[in-house]
Amino acid sequence: MHGFGAPSPWVMRWSHLLPEGGSVLDIACGAGRHMRWFAGRDHVVTGVDRSPEAVAAASHFGRVLQADIESGPWPFAGEQFDAVVVTHYLWRPLLPRIVAAVAPSGVLLYETFAAGNESVGKPSRPDFLLRPGELLAASAGLRVVAYEDGFLDDPARFVQRIAAVRPAGASARYPLEAPPRQLTITPRL
Repeated sequence: MHGFGAPSPWVMRWSHLLPEGGSVLDIACGAGRHMRWFAGRDHVVTGVDRSPEAVAAASHFGRVLQADIESGPWPFAGEQFDAVVVTHYLWRPLLPRIVAAVAPSGVLLYETFAAGNESVGKPSRPDFLLRPGELLAASAGLRVVAYEDGFLDDPARFVQRIAAVRPAGASARYPLEAPPRQLTITPRL
């Protein structure tokens, strides 16, 4: 179970984008490392994980739900949050729902493993690795503030990560009305 360590440097770096006291949804929250980070900054936090142990640990930081979001219903239908945080988790069928959960003026902070990671370790199955530009494409309709797609050292891994904001007054559409464009941008890290 992930979550007992420090928050992701990417999440910490871009957390200033959400409004003071804003609501945060942490998807696949583990033991709540990001919930702890945001709760400590006076945000209202919600986490979801399928592990009962993870939910028990994360419950110290805010509202938690134990749910299998891959095979069960989406537990946040109709809800939006000032920030949606996802790290080290990928289930492609949920990407449109995750993006739709970002409120107007809200931020998506997403970081997970990318293609190429199979050459340095786990995860190595394509099901768990973002394809080039996939996170950008999934975030269509949001204004990208920062995006990285490449190799990081210590530990060695390939990642994609994005910080993107839903413009004020823009509404979320789910399901997406048109498939997003595939873009490939690989900045130097």
